[in-house]
Amino acid sequence: MTDETTEPKAISPVLAAEWFNSRWGPEDQRGNGNLMTAQKVLEAISLIKTGEIVSLGMPYDSRMPIAPGRAYALRMPGGPTGGPFGSRSRTIWNDEFIATEIGQIGTQMDALGHLGCMWGARGDKTNMLFYNGNRLSDMWSPYGLKKLGIENAPPFFTRGVLFDVQGLKGRVLDVGEEIKLSDLKACLERQAIDEKAIRPGDAVFVRTGHGSRWYSETKTFYDGAPGIGLECARWFSSLDVCVVGADNFAVEVVPPVDPEVFHPCHQHLIMENGIHLHEGMTFEGLVEREVWEFAYIFAPVPIVGATGSPGNPIAVL
Repeated sequence: MTDETTEPKAISPVLAAEWFNSRWGPEDQRGNGNLMTAQKVLEAISLIKTGEIVSLGMPYDSRMPIAPGRAYALRMPGGPTGGPFGSRSRTIWNDEFIATEIGQIGTQMDALGHLGCMWGARGDKTNMLFYNGNRLSDMWSPYGLKKLGIENAPPFFTRGVLFDVQGLKGRVLDVGEEIKLSDLKACLERQAIDEKAIRPGDAVFVRTGHGSRWYSETKTFYDGAPGIGLECARWFSSLDVCVVGADNFAVEVVPPVDPEVFHPCHQHLIMENGIHLHEGMTFEGLVEREVWEFAYIFAPVPIVGATGSPGNPIAVL
């Protein structure tokens, strides 16, 4: 928690005056993941009609877009890596070595310790603040985060709702194009979903079309993207969702509407509300089947101290 010398109102124009007081208590590291209850699982199960599984994740390979400064390399030591063992079975095996920012490449879920705000002087970790007022000076270590790592996120098995903005517009949205709240509500109307049907603990997803640039515009994929604006982020948080995802790399629009306010949706959703972001997803399988509500399942890899998690989220229909 912040002390009396900190003035949260001065920290960012995005954050409320007492953003650092989580409703889940001063020690909470789970945020709206606390809404992931047994009742949400039962609600999600009620959506399953055929048992068909649709992948919502992209493959991890050397061709995927990588954010500037990050890396992905897979190597296989030896060939085979080990063996043979057993004079009769002659058993051998293959292993791989992967070097990467494992929580922040490809299809990824952000931990609550991923993004914060620097309020004080550069280098002053006591005034670099994160969800629930946690200071980087108390969180950081060279061996991973001591607080707010992805291991604190729950496994998600809840109702998912897709907002097909690309389908609404009839085109892939332009880089830097902001999705407005009116667009999201128009999606619900087009998809015959009542706004009141979105309940606390649900997961919501936005199809912008940027995912279609994954392999065709790999080198420029991270230069910018269409995405939601702050108005949409605030609406989602008002609905008490536990996850917001998209087929772009940041969920929100890039470049930001205000160049002086970078990643405002991240600050509002992660820092203020403890809502996990799921980035780099694909929704083409859902769109092909015209499915807008589904059981969303994702178990973040519990890498202690990691800033996020890779993995393959799925929809069960």
